[in-house]
Formats: sequence, C-alpha cells, structure tokens
Amino acid sequence: MKIALGSDHAGFEMKEAIKKHLMEKGYEVLDEGTHSEEPADYPLFGAAAAKDVASGKARYGVVVCGNGEGICMTANKIKGARCGIAYSDSTAEDIRAHNDANMIAFGGRTMAIPDALRRLDVFLSTGFLGGRHERRVNEMKDIEK
Repeated sequence: MKIALGSDHAGFEMKEAIKKHLMEKGYEVLDEGTHSEEPADYPLFGAAAAKDVASGKARYGVVVCGNGEGICMTANKIKGARCGIAYSDSTAEDIRAHNDANMIAFGGRTMAIPDALRRLDVFLSTGFLGGRHERRVNEMKDIEK
C-alpha cells in the first residue's frame, strides 16, 4: 500500500519519523517534501500529498506542519481528499470510522512523535463503518461537485 507524505519545515522532523515508521511496517512511501528544515510553504506539500490520494496514486496521505491546521486545510481543498487532525487516539479512529478520512494531519510543534506514530497506526488499522456515516460522507462528496 502506498502512503503519500507532505510537510513544511516545521513538520519535517515528524515527517521523517513517520516515513521511517511506515517503511519499517512495509508501506511504500511517496514523499512529496519538504526535504529539509529550510523554510518552506505548507500549501505546496499538503496539496501534493492530497493530489496523490485523490488521484489514487496513494491510498492514504499524512501531512504535517507546525500545528497541523494549515496543511490540513490545504489538503481539504483538493477534491477527493478528506483530512482530519489527530488530536487524540480516539480522533484518529473516528476520522476513519465515521468520516472515511483518507488523510491524517499532525502538528510537528504541538504533538510528540510517539503520539503521532501511535495515532497513525490507529488510523491505518481502522475501517470505515459505513451505515449512517456513509450518508454523511456522501453529503460531503456532493458539496465538492
């Protein structure tokens, strides 16, 4: 399974830890950058990862900026991307189970790397529940049209 990654400079360290974690678990990683801690603009990298997911090039996406907000907002501008910030383990589970999120966001300056890795594992191991949630996800998709 392919997972797209994107981060700005504030999320670079966490993105690199996530990349290593995913590769150790056997995932193929599409690293859309940034590739250093030099100042970089999160919209470029959040959009690139979201386009990978929306096009089917990657099954899931992970994006990281300073607090997770800006890069999450950017990812959600791409039709077909549904990204949520994993503030907690339960949020990581709910955005998959209830919202069928295909992307997850983290804050490199506001979350500890071990917490992000654990939440990513929760996200990736959770399935979409469908049912009443499917109607709501379809309503979101309709808004994109």
